[in-house]
Amino acid sequence: MQTPQKIAIVGSGLVGTLLAIYLKKQGHTVHVYDRSPDIRTVEFSGRSINLVMSNRGWKAMEDVGLDDEIRKIGIPVDKRAIHLKDGKLNYQYYGKDGEAIFSLSRGVLNRRMIDLAEEEGIEFFFEHKIWDVTLATATLHIGETERGEWAELQYDKVFGADGAFSRIRHRMQRQSMFDYSQEFMKLGYKELHIPANEDGTHKIDKNSLHIWPRGNFMLMALANLDGSFTCTLFMPFEGENSFEQLKDETSLVDFFANYFPDTKEVIPDLIRDFFKNPTSYLAIMKCYPWTFEDKVALIGDASHAIVPFYGHGMNAGFEDITVLSQMMTKYGDDWKTIFEEYQKSRKPNADAIAELSLRNFIEMSTKTADEKFLLQKKIEKWFSDKHPNMWLPLYSRVTFSLQPYSEALAIGDFQNKIMEEVMQMPNIEEEWNSKKVEDKIIALLK
Repeated sequence: MQTPQKIAIVGSGLVGTLLAIYLKKQGHTVHVYDRSPDIRTVEFSGRSINLVMSNRGWKAMEDVGLDDEIRKIGIPVDKRAIHLKDGKLNYQYYGKDGEAIFSLSRGVLNRRMIDLAEEEGIEFFFEHKIWDVTLATATLHIGETERGEWAELQYDKVFGADGAFSRIRHRMQRQSMFDYSQEFMKLGYKELHIPANEDGTHKIDKNSLHIWPRGNFMLMALANLDGSFTCTLFMPFEGENSFEQLKDETSLVDFFANYFPDTKEVIPDLIRDFFKNPTSYLAIMKCYPWTFEDKVALIGDASHAIVPFYGHGMNAGFEDITVLSQMMTKYGDDWKTIFEEYQKSRKPNADAIAELSLRNFIEMSTKTADEKFLLQKKIEKWFSDKHPNMWLPLYSRVTFSLQPYSEALAIGDFQNKIMEEVMQMPNIEEEWNSKKVEDKIIALLK
């Protein structure tokens, strides 16, 4: 156990709340501040993307004994269901038998996490606006308005878990030698909804991540416990097949009839949802350093906001906590070293998952509809099943292992070069599972 300290966390989202539980279990006094109302008292605003928990997230949950509680509110998802434009449905299994990611409603999960944190004795202060922090003394500045009167709140440590537009990071950015970049994608998203059947069952397979890949845009859907699905339409803001073209009911209905004809029966409130829910932005944010001396640290999206196409924003944030916790165990009360080793360990891996997430949009929106790509994945799975010690597909490395993201990315690039050669072999469509193909992969691996 460490020497107890008084610690503030700014941000009551998933990462901030889980971090609070970790710190409380180490004997610290923990206060969590959030400018928003208590999420348990409000309805979500139609800008959520369902989350998927994979091994890295489960590891963080297991370490504090919360995994069984959280599994109760998740749905296992073991495959992609690819909805092609001609009505054909292809299934692509993720990993080995029994391997699955878990679909979780962000709102349901966040509410449960806050309940669990309060049971541990953590205090939450909702509708408390933190405007600034004095880095050298870990002093928070709180007030009703940005230009009004502020009060000071003194702590031993402050963690910024306040998301991609973090106020804590905003102060850190004003130091010299602080690197920062923010890139908005030309792509936005809108939440839609598939309701449950009258008897509460799901209208489509609940154990699949449903994808309607259409090139530079796509629709996806993940199941909720109540029988519904949260759907997300990803599209460019401008140009052909973009949000700017869907300005009225007629253009919207025609667009869906053309590109997503099989959704007509399952999305009955398309028009209402589309025009009621906001069109949201996607951004990638990178920065460094993530810490200031032994006083202040950034974690989760505040230090590395990524796009959602690998389903790893939450998992990467939870892995930040796992690594921080390991450093706390290793270095005891030496917080300067804890913070230094934490950021050095996590930064290359945060950059790697940002790159992987960006690439995965192209895979999901375009390649999943490509017969050649599906064949490549089939060959990889066949070879991996036969030689598990020689080949683990990239998706499994990222999702079903704890291998550092940076290593997974490097090995994935190497494997892809091998597969590019394999896919050029004559008659690969007929001979994909032959001794000749097997020997070729083994030779290229050497």
